[in-house]
Amino acid sequence: MKSFLNICNMLRLMLLLIAFTFVASQSNGQQIKPSNSGYAPVNGIKVYYEVYGEGNPIILLHGAFYTIDLNWSQLIPQLSKNRKVIAVELQGHGHSPFSDRKLSITTLASDVEKLMDYLKIDSADIAGYSMGGSVAYQFAVQSPKRLKKLVIISSTYKTDGWLPVVNGAFKDFKPEFFDNTPLQTAYDAVAPDKTNWRRFLAQMFAFAKEPFNVGDANIAKIAAPVLIISGDNDGLDKIELMKTYKLLGGGVSDLQPMPQSQLAIVPSQNHVSLMMQATTIVTYLNNFLK
Repeated sequence: MKSFLNICNMLRLMLLLIAFTFVASQSNGQQIKPSNSGYAPVNGIKVYYEVYGEGNPIILLHGAFYTIDLNWSQLIPQLSKNRKVIAVELQGHGHSPFSDRKLSITTLASDVEKLMDYLKIDSADIAGYSMGGSVAYQFAVQSPKRLKKLVIISSTYKTDGWLPVVNGAFKDFKPEFFDNTPLQTAYDAVAPDKTNWRRFLAQMFAFAKEPFNVGDANIAKIAAPVLIISGDNDGLDKIELMKTYKLLGGGVSDLQPMPQSQLAIVPSQNHVSLMMQATTIVTYLNNFLK
């Protein structure tokens, strides 16, 4: 019982932080409109996308239950000053219609590649937050020739990359935790059919409960430079995070050449509040991508 109450309290805190993020995005969020938007046919479904700015392309993959606006509104205006920003809403999220197709990071990564085909983009930088980061890791393994640089924000390539309490929370997700929250408000604002909210939740809960692992050997083979950004208290197991960085060539001494991949730990930040540090994240991204 105590463990369940702790999980409930953690979820309430998470949703409260999302509420603050939602208010910030509405009051100080993006002041620009996409130059292009629409639906791309991918693997038997449709996914919604928005395009901002011009230049080398970067594709943004959001976290679970999020929309483009809720996840990226603070970053898009800055990134699009000298980049073509393509923001995606993955299966069932935001504008993208609900589909009965089973969710998996493998399928979602394939959707990203098909979107690139549709937009005639040969290769791009990919940035993913939370669930979007897991999809981005899978994309790097599935479609290495389509990737230039990879940015992973508060995410992991395997279930065991999260702390046990986080994985416990995934197992105890309940619809009532999410009803009448900023997540539902954001969904209702743009979803083609708001009546699919509960079906969408059920699908996401099933997806969250399934263990996944892209594979240590596959991560070690990623040739593209990788930037990992994590909050110091964002729910990731930092021992596993350091192992990931070493797989990518990091964690060396100053007696060895500087690795092409980078690791940034942002102090005093949890999983949700990290995305509110827009200036910090944009600075890391711009320095890494240029």
